[in-house]
Amino acid sequence: MCELLGMSANVPTDIRFSFAALARRGGDTGPHADGWGISFYEQKGCRSFHDPNPSATSELAALVRSYPIKSKTVIAHVRKANRGRVTLENTHPFTRELWGRAWTFAHNGQLKGVKTLPLSFFRPIGTTDSEHAFCWILDQLVRKYMDYPPARVLDKEVKRLFGELRKLGVFNALLTDGRSLYASCSKKLTYIQRRAPFGKASLIDADMQVDFAEETTPDDKVIIIATQPLTHDEVWTPIEPGSSLVFRSGEVI
Repeated sequence: MCELLGMSANVPTDIRFSFAALARRGGDTGPHADGWGISFYEQKGCRSFHDPNPSATSELAALVRSYPIKSKTVIAHVRKANRGRVTLENTHPFTRELWGRAWTFAHNGQLKGVKTLPLSFFRPIGTTDSEHAFCWILDQLVRKYMDYPPARVLDKEVKRLFGELRKLGVFNALLTDGRSLYASCSKKLTYIQRRAPFGKASLIDADMQVDFAEETTPDDKVIIIATQPLTHDEVWTPIEPGSSLVFRSGEVI
């Protein structure tokens, strides 16, 4: 199985603290050594890094850990391959354009029969069931809506599509257009909201501690989503299996 990391914030925020923990799980403290990737949103742009090598030893991951990219929305993934070879094109997260915005997707789990779902407008580049599921979601959206629908309408439809994919197997997933961050939980996914008054946090996978009070303003709101908790001195909220959540600007919608 793979591990997911997501962030939704109301101001551009540094993800390096959380990414340091995820990267260690990619071949060091965890077995997810079959590639990694991360996507940061900046306005309408999306900056992505991918590497089929283990994140724990990747020089590119070391660059990301040291490079202070700030973003309101982030998706990251470390892979334990079960379907699809360990190649760059099979490395999550995947990105496509829809309605003039970059959409990004990462998935943990297996979906039996997902490749029998027909595709028209979006096609996979790699061979994973995950990318096929992503293309199917976008296909369904573009068939139903010629242009960007209202947020509440889109939220409802994405949740419905997530529910259909959960019927095929394990579908722990993150999807974003840079504005909203959608999370699907089949088995295991958890989140934490950080807001004033901010305190200190220590990573489980690395000897690192941050005092968020020194890094934030009283108005900041940040939600971190992860497969498993990343810190041992904060209270993480499990997402109920078989459900979906929507995050926007550091809030649960």
